[in-house]
Amino acid sequence: MPVIHLESICMHICRGLDLTIEDREFFVLLGPNGAGKTTVLSVIAGLTAYQGSVFFNGSCMDTVPAEKRRVSYLPQNLVLFPHMTVVQNISYGLKARKWEPDRVDERVRELLGLMHLEQLGDRYPRQLSGGEKQRTALARALAPSPEILLLDEPLASVDLQTAKRIRGLIREVHNATGITTVYVTHNLEEAQELGDRVAFLHKGSVQQVGSPSAVYFFPENENVAEFIGTPNILECCECRPVGHGVAEVSCAGLTVLVPHEGNSIRRIAFLPGDVYLSTSKPPGPEFNRFVGEVVSITPSRSTVHVGVAAGDTVIIAEISPSLHTELGLAVGDQVHVILKLRRVRTYEE
Repeated sequence: MPVIHLESICMHICRGLDLTIEDREFFVLLGPNGAGKTTVLSVIAGLTAYQGSVFFNGSCMDTVPAEKRRVSYLPQNLVLFPHMTVVQNISYGLKARKWEPDRVDERVRELLGLMHLEQLGDRYPRQLSGGEKQRTALARALAPSPEILLLDEPLASVDLQTAKRIRGLIREVHNATGITTVYVTHNLEEAQELGDRVAFLHKGSVQQVGSPSAVYFFPENENVAEFIGTPNILECCECRPVGHGVAEVSCAGLTVLVPHEGNSIRRIAFLPGDVYLSTSKPPGPEFNRFVGEVVSITPSRSTVHVGVAAGDTVIIAEISPSLHTELGLAVGDQVHVILKLRRVRTYEE
């Protein structure tokens, strides 16, 4: 699979953009709407004119037409053929490339299995759920065995639970095929869960490239920090694995259960919007629940930031004005703080 190198790309909002995507990497382009993410995909695919150069494994692709680049592009708006079944949609591109019928049938069976579509081959798009349409479109993109897969916000139109399942499937497919993959999103959670590396784009410029943890914990400028939001970051002095992918860490006088992948955890972080407050003790398990005192209340036009002293730190929670009114919070009040385990990010050594 190729290494992709973009050099001095100028197109629409992009001005002098440079970027390198490694062989077999799952690379995420993260940023707000209008940042130039889709433009980068179009340039890689050869679907638009541009200034600058695109290299695959050191070979210049500027004069190579899109159909010869061995790139599959899954746009945000799925374009499944409504008059074709799942099988016919997946096989369409293969037949257009004049594959032998037996080879087409074998490849389609393989993809139906990979995408868990075995029972849906005879259905039409109108008979499919949003997730099933996404899997069909992904299968069609993978059908010609591309060397590069470009995914433009593929989960934007599905519900949260379906998106979570498809994210797992996309990563599973990448691990199985090793296709160099470039994935566009404005969703920080998707970037963190899927990416080997993340590039943050702002107004056509690459602002930061690094691991999801590096971008999250160490934003390099105000544009990155503003997009991510200012997380609560706690230094950890102790880490004890408890099994099943979970560890118990001691941070600023608090004991927190966090996701764990095996290494020692140096810091944890969680966004203010992922901190839940209650004036009464909530039901459920006791872990990741703390009692604190409200020390600051900072309203803005659309949110209210509440500072809560807990342990040896102050945790910032972001709540809606209506919830603030409902809770009736004032400085000096005692509140219960709840952190969801899967919303806590870790920085490991």
